[in-house]
Amino acid sequence: MKRRVVFFGSPAWAVPVLEALAERHDVVLAVTQPDKPAGRGMKLKESPVAARAKELGIPVLKPKRLKKNPEFLEAFKALHPDAAVVAAYGKLIPPEVLAVPRFGFLNLHPSLLPKYRGAAPVNWALIAGETETGVSIMQLDEGMDTGPLFRQLRVPIHPEETAAELSERLRDLGIPLLLEVLEDLEHEIPRPQEGEPSYAPLLTKEDGRIRFEEPAEKILARHRGVQPWPGSWFWHRGKRVKVHALRPEPGEGAPGEVLAVGHEGVLVAAGEGAVRLLTVQPEGKRPMPAEAWARGYGVEPGGKLGA
Repeated sequence: MKRRVVFFGSPAWAVPVLEALAERHDVVLAVTQPDKPAGRGMKLKESPVAARAKELGIPVLKPKRLKKNPEFLEAFKALHPDAAVVAAYGKLIPPEVLAVPRFGFLNLHPSLLPKYRGAAPVNWALIAGETETGVSIMQLDEGMDTGPLFRQLRVPIHPEETAAELSERLRDLGIPLLLEVLEDLEHEIPRPQEGEPSYAPLLTKEDGRIRFEEPAEKILARHRGVQPWPGSWFWHRGKRVKVHALRPEPGEGAPGEVLAVGHEGVLVAAGEGAVRLLTVQPEGKRPMPAEAWARGYGVEPGGKLGA
């Protein structure tokens, strides 16, 4: 059954969800974050969802806030939506807005709720070393990802998968589930979330810092979890050095100690084992082979990184 749907989303990740909805349903409005400064000139740029919605002929609203915004609320009510769909919108939906659609709000969330509630579920699942995750289709309530569940799908995490790759895979697996629920909303009964909740706040730059005192496998897990932002990095002589590629290897030494420098990279001791830095990027420079960086910056065996 074709539904009147309002879509709430902002980043490029949400665009395929919007496209899938537009193919099957009548998307009467896209609600997205306001334009933000971007690029060297810091010119205002609209969100990827806003740009794609306009291409699809869908009206767009960019309210600065949803709470205590009577103008937005009236415009939303006037559309008489059957349902609203949220995919990475970036704001909590207040109760007066949640109450508008006939069947409420649906949310595509890339985790096995109640695990990893919050803004960065995929990142924190990888950082924590999870081997399994999933996608949930839930009904929004006033809490942070606390609403009841319509569907869940469990999937293994691939060994080399980064946060960006896993996030897109989970989204693509979640879209058919979302469409399935929308088709049969009259008969869908969501079930309460069960289990111990965990939380996944927005990443900070500090979350990308390599902790050489951790086991090598945990360093790799964090590296995968912080792609593409903030990325892995460490301190060297008071400046950040970004790490684009690394791998765990056998090795022994004090955490952060440089064990070897050679054509294969820079081997650095970890809390257990070692990590080989393969490609790095010093502040203000282009990415380069780790060996070239080490030679140019006087990094030798016995030296220490991360201080």
